[in-house]
Amino acid sequence: MANIETSLKEAMTIEGAIGVALVDYTSGLTLGVMGGGLNMDMNIAAAGNTDVIRAKVRTLEMLGLADSIEDILITLDSQYHLIRLLQGRGNEAFFLYLALNKNRANLGLARHQLRKIESELDV
Repeated sequence: MANIETSLKEAMTIEGAIGVALVDYTSGLTLGVMGGGLNMDMNIAAAGNTDVIRAKVRTLEMLGLADSIEDILITLDSQYHLIRLLQGRGNEAFFLYLALNKNRANLGLARHQLRKIESELDV
């Protein structure tokens, strides 16, 4: 099992990675951040995406769907924002948030790599 720092470092090796965060979406607390920079404040982005997750979870509940969210993709002109909910963590509600440069990233491979990181992450 990998700890948070190791998992975030591994996520930053994904081709095109701009930044990554691990977030508790019930509290909105960011548990770890890497990357980002002047044009991408990962703490602000993580907090904003907490609202996205909460809204989608509420919508699924209102629809009565028993499905769980695997991931959410937000496509911008120059970036992909990939939000992966961590499964099998009991009552804990965490997600990995990965921002990618659209011109450099392979979205399918990035999703596969995040799935692998999730399976090894020990929170």
